Amino acid sequence: MNNPEVKVIKMYAAREEIYPREAKGRYASLRWMTVWLTQILFYGLPWLEWNGRQAVLFDLAARKFYIFGIVLWPQDFIYLAALLIICAYGLFLVTAVAGRVWCGFACPQTVYSEIFMWIERKIEGERSARIRLDRQPWSVNKVARKLAKHTGWAIVALWTGITFVGYFTPMRMMGAEIAAFALGGWETFWVGFYALATYGNAGWLREQVCKYMCPYARFQSSMFDKDTLIVTYDKERGEPRGPNSGDKPAGDCIDCTLCVQVCPTGIDIRKGLQYECIGCAACIDACNTVMDKVGKPQGLIRYATERALEKKWNPAQIARRVLRPRVLIYTGLLLAIMVGFVASLAMRNPVKLDVIRDRGSMGREVDNDMIENVYRLQIMNTAEKPHVFVISASGIESLHVAEPTEAALDGATTRSVAVRVRIRHGKGQKGANPIEFAIVAKDDPALRVTEEAVFIVPRR
Repeated sequence: MNNPEVKVIKMYAAREEIYPREAKGRYASLRWMTVWLTQILFYGLPWLEWNGRQAVLFDLAARKFYIFGIVLWPQDFIYLAALLIICAYGLFLVTAVAGRVWCGFACPQTVYSEIFMWIERKIEGERSARIRLDRQPWSVNKVARKLAKHTGWAIVALWTGITFVGYFTPMRMMGAEIAAFALGGWETFWVGFYALATYGNAGWLREQVCKYMCPYARFQSSMFDKDTLIVTYDKERGEPRGPNSGDKPAGDCIDCTLCVQVCPTGIDIRKGLQYECIGCAACIDACNTVMDKVGKPQGLIRYATERALEKKWNPAQIARRVLRPRVLIYTGLLLAIMVGFVASLAMRNPVKLDVIRDRGSMGREVDNDMIENVYRLQIMNTAEKPHVFVISASGIESLHVAEPTEAALDGATTRSVAVRVRIRHGKGQKGANPIEFAIVAKDDPALRVTEEAVFIVPRR
């Protein structure tokens, strides 16, 4: 039996297609400059060489991270953790000062969306042309344009995937494997995965990533205060909206909706701060252009703070509020961590030593009235320069290294060395005796490292 009063509640709202208009102005130029800088860096770094190897390479198979002249091993994980902390605090500081400016100018989602939308505009035309094309029935022209657009997207996405994997597999070697159709299984998977992610996020999802998938949009409000710079609409100046016909007063906003048309997330900034706003300032460029045309001062939509709008502050007064307690705390923590990180990295000893006593060969008497213990020394040379290390031991009278007394290591390598250590019979106490191993580079005495161990003297 049908009940006419039953209502169907839709749990999912269908996506409304957004056709962003191209914005031109100071902030659009700054955004494209950021696109160029980030992509030159991203695509170019894997091709740089340093000391005969790739300058930036995260070699997971060999468990070594090469960052120009620095080689990080698994034991140096603390430096990677510190680097991530620095990036996090840097993001907190930028957000506290300038809101979501990272999202609007440097976030990979924004950068690749800009690239993909540029391809779209070049092939399908500007906003009105794209709307008409999508509403037209399928034809040869429509199929050709769509195919050309998606081919362009796929090429950029594929090259992005190859470049991403090039940070983990030497780019030149991978290029030769691709040319020979011999790319490894895991490389093929990650090239395809990252290419598909780029194609899907920047080509299809776009603002959906910023609205629903990015966690940053959800917790950003905890880092905002009334002195955080955000994209704002001056209601007092702009309202009431509409053209000034002369018979009734109107605000500076002529309700042209260009600020909405250029927004990549499809919001109306005139409704106030919204979590979907990524701070890209496209609406500022569009509004300033309109203000110039109608002979009104720029800044109806501008970067400002809530407190500045309330108290009608000028830019100088806004700037003076930048150095507030929250910003000072973030800045202090960030500087302290950065200084500690750089100092620790600069003073890091590139030589590491681990000592393991051979348990299969306890203290034993050997020829010439000597007692011998056998150890396995794991020597690591994290620097890229080869060294010859002199091995010595101390802690008991007459203690000395029988053989070998030296170990040669190439740059960024590790080597296991079996060492026999002896003392004269009658020296040392019965049982365990603490000793210390030391290795010193012959060409650089400052490269010295020690490690404690135990020498066993038989009780009988």
